[in-house]
Amino acid sequence: MTIKVFGHKAPDTDSTGSPIIWAWYLSEIKGTPAEAKLLGEPNTEAAFVLERWKLAKPGIISEAGAGAPVVIVDTNNPAELPADINEADILQIIDHHKLAGGIETRSPIDITMRPLACTATIMYQLMGEDAAKMPEAIRGAMLSCILSDTMEYRSPTTTDADRALAEKLAAELGVNVASYAAEMFAAKSDVSAFSDVELLRMDSKEYAVDGVKFRVSVLETTAPQIPLDRKDSLMAAMKTVAAEDGVDQVLLFVVDILNEEATLLVPNDLVKGVAEKSFGVTVSGDTVVLPGILSRKKQIIPNLKV
Repeated sequence: MTIKVFGHKAPDTDSTGSPIIWAWYLSEIKGTPAEAKLLGEPNTEAAFVLERWKLAKPGIISEAGAGAPVVIVDTNNPAELPADINEADILQIIDHHKLAGGIETRSPIDITMRPLACTATIMYQLMGEDAAKMPEAIRGAMLSCILSDTMEYRSPTTTDADRALAEKLAAELGVNVASYAAEMFAAKSDVSAFSDVELLRMDSKEYAVDGVKFRVSVLETTAPQIPLDRKDSLMAAMKTVAAEDGVDQVLLFVVDILNEEATLLVPNDLVKGVAEKSFGVTVSGDTVVLPGILSRKKQIIPNLKV
């Protein structure tokens, strides 16, 4: 059976590109038939990357399939995976997030989790000498994943390994990192076609703090005023998303990539308390600016308090 390789729901560039990279490696290098899949529509940046490197958009699935061989990348959290994930035959997990727990496997599997900014960087390391065989499109996908996850090295998650690999790939591809990253971020910032509900779910993860369930949503952009101009309707949509997704509150952080700060929307006293306890700020209106906050993984989720 062909192995399905997929990342998390609400696929960003890393969860779109990494399945493509690893499916190529399994199929072309290891001789094991594999194909990349998505658990939803890719975001605008990921869609740009697919078009830029002429990569076919992977098929979208809602179920892993009972007994189906799968490889999970860029997550290990069951809440971000198909509901039937524990019924699948999980062969491997490649991830750069903290261990969430809850995944069950049929037998011992190959798990690689490393404190790097990007799953694609881990894949490069796992490939060893075979990485030299990557065609241009796969190299382009890998470079894109790293630049996205590191916000062109601005994110505090960035490691020397991520940066060195991105610079190596860019040189091989003849790509100027600054100009290409600017194109990627411009594509990510174009959210005009998305409804408020879609924006809140576009790049989001579920997380519980002392029994309070949050959907922690992030919009990384070079044009923060565009989503902030929609703050009233976004805050109204939070109630809809919370009710439909079974969480207590949606937290929306609009991350200004260029100015390296985040703006948190504050629709009620719960979020006001979260902001003040988590980030040491004083909230006086319906938004609060958090200087230096860029990474959900390293700076937002670990600090959340209620």
